[in-house]
Amino acid sequence: QVQLVESGGGLVQAGGSLRLSCAASGSFRINAMGWYRQAPGKQRELVATITSIGGRVYADSVKGRFTISRDNAKNLVYLQMNSLKPEDTAVYLCYCNAAKSNYWGQGTQVTVSS
Repeated sequence: QVQLVESGGGLVQAGGSLRLSCAASGSFRINAMGWYRQAPGKQRELVATITSIGGRVYADSVKGRFTISRDNAKNLVYLQMNSLKPEDTAVYLCYCNAAKSNYWGQGTQVTVSS
């Protein structure tokens, strides 16, 4: 079993920045980690993911603005979000893959005002 706890969400004006953090705890080796988001009335979508050796994938909508990173020793994953736009408003959920299963955090709200 793996538990994920996110932090760092909040309210920010358009053009601002936020940094999300997610800590994973458990007995399994963590493989990929990353972030999804879900806005009201919309499907959950991938924001960014990072493998255990640093391979990164970003959604086209966040390329050049968001950066994902991780600390393997501490099972932490970060999402640095710059140049935020109102359309980035969503609940951001941390996930990880371990022991052939995906685990999810409870989510943290990010609200970008125009």
